[in-house]
Amino acid sequence: MMPAFRMKKIVLDAGHGGKDPGNLGSNSKEKDINLAVTLLVGKYIKENLPDVEVIYTRKDDSFPALKDRPQIANNNKADLFVSIHSNSAPSKSAYGTETFVMGMKYFDDNFDIVKKENSVILLEDNYQEKYEGFDPTSPESYIMFNLMSKAYFQNSVSLADNIESQFKNRVGRNSRGVKQGPFYVLWTPSMPSVLIELGFLSNTNEEKFLMSKAGQEYMASAIYRSIRDYKNEIEGN
Repeated sequence: MMPAFRMKKIVLDAGHGGKDPGNLGSNSKEKDINLAVTLLVGKYIKENLPDVEVIYTRKDDSFPALKDRPQIANNNKADLFVSIHSNSAPSKSAYGTETFVMGMKYFDDNFDIVKKENSVILLEDNYQEKYEGFDPTSPESYIMFNLMSKAYFQNSVSLADNIESQFKNRVGRNSRGVKQGPFYVLWTPSMPSVLIELGFLSNTNEEKFLMSKAGQEYMASAIYRSIRDYKNEIEGN
């Protein structure tokens, strides 16, 4: 008999931090919203799933290198990697949540957001050596992402689906759906991984919601519930 799979460890990654504020709303910095929601997700997991160990890539306003975030998950042999972000768009009317899994489908459509997230490495010292010449702004650099293992794809999609349906059906957000993109933080972890965009800080209403304590609690509870449901699904199979 194969031993039953257990989800024992999850790495929660609050995007950006420290010298990297991420997207800027009119009154908010993405790094602060990401951290607040991430810490709440961890709190709900600890309270309700005591058998799951929660590991954070940052618990404060620090700046872990992009490379170090998935590395923390790999080093800890985590069963899940969840990266939490907030979006921004030139048009103030864009709004809604989206959850990304690693993939090259619709590469051109999602290239702007991928480029923006991956360009964080340009803030790091000697990033050329560290990332072996990977240039986040050049589409050619992404060819190597095609070599990525498909092993975790299905589970990542399953979690991403859970997240988006929680946002839509339980929190009443506008879900823009599950998408694919070659994000550096999703490319390197050896486990199912997702990158969540909580909403658009460029949209006044959405920014207000994500800055509010209630909004942060709603979003964090939705993410927690999707992780719980995902855990039950894969442990049940």
